[in-house]
Amino acid sequence: MSTSRASAGPTPAAGPADPLVALGELPGVPEAVESVRKAVDRVYGHRVMRRRSTEITSEAALRGARASAALAGADWALEELRRRSDFSLGEDRTVGAALRLTAEAGQLLSIWRQSPLRVLARLHLVAAADSDDTVGRPRKAGERADEPLIELAQPDADEVAGRLDGLNSLLLAGSAAPALVTAAVVHGELLALRPFTSRNGLIARAAERIVLVGSGLDPKSICPAEVGHAELGRAAYVAALDGYVSGTPEGMAAWITHCGKALELGARESTAVCEALQRGAA
Repeated sequence: MSTSRASAGPTPAAGPADPLVALGELPGVPEAVESVRKAVDRVYGHRVMRRRSTEITSEAALRGARASAALAGADWALEELRRRSDFSLGEDRTVGAALRLTAEAGQLLSIWRQSPLRVLARLHLVAAADSDDTVGRPRKAGERADEPLIELAQPDADEVAGRLDGLNSLLLAGSAAPALVTAAVVHGELLALRPFTSRNGLIARAAERIVLVGSGLDPKSICPAEVGHAELGRAAYVAALDGYVSGTPEGMAAWITHCGKALELGARESTAVCEALQRGAA
């Protein structure tokens, strides 16, 4: 299989205006990119994918939503998600929000290419639809984000607005960096900013998924990185995010490689699903 998925997407020539390329060259990152490519190629090359890819995509979506909700504090068994249809009370709302985001993300790829900020607003609208939050816009002055997992200081509204604009410009410009690097930066920046009053973790992980799919690395959305993030654990997730927020080369490399490990584990999860389907066990 071609290696193009690992760096697909808008790819203008690298240069001073392409800062993501430098991140892709940090120690350990090229190896993480190559390891991710091999893991993704492995699941895409599975014989089950030739005839049952739609089932793999659906299963990956469910498992990814479950894992993202678990990282947000609502850790449900997979079979409970299959059984339940009402997600209107307590932590059920977190699970419902994760499921809605997973369903919505796949519909937003074309808009993402034109306006990432519009997609982020839409994701918050979908995620917080069952709450009393002010939805569909970034935080204003004096508003705080409710994100229990992330205890870092919250940037103020002006900083949020400026950095969101910067992220939007970066994404619209395109990059020659590998998809893993771009996805990790989008994920990390949204967690660091927590731009909305709620559901920022769910939105950050959904945005990571959009980048991975839209880049061509995982076009069928069968490698749920959320599963890997949950498997690696909340403590490791927060520690890696601290590295991103530090802005140091070592910290950035640690965050990107952490995201790479998560994506590999997501690919491994779907490979196991393929094996189960092949045996007639799922």
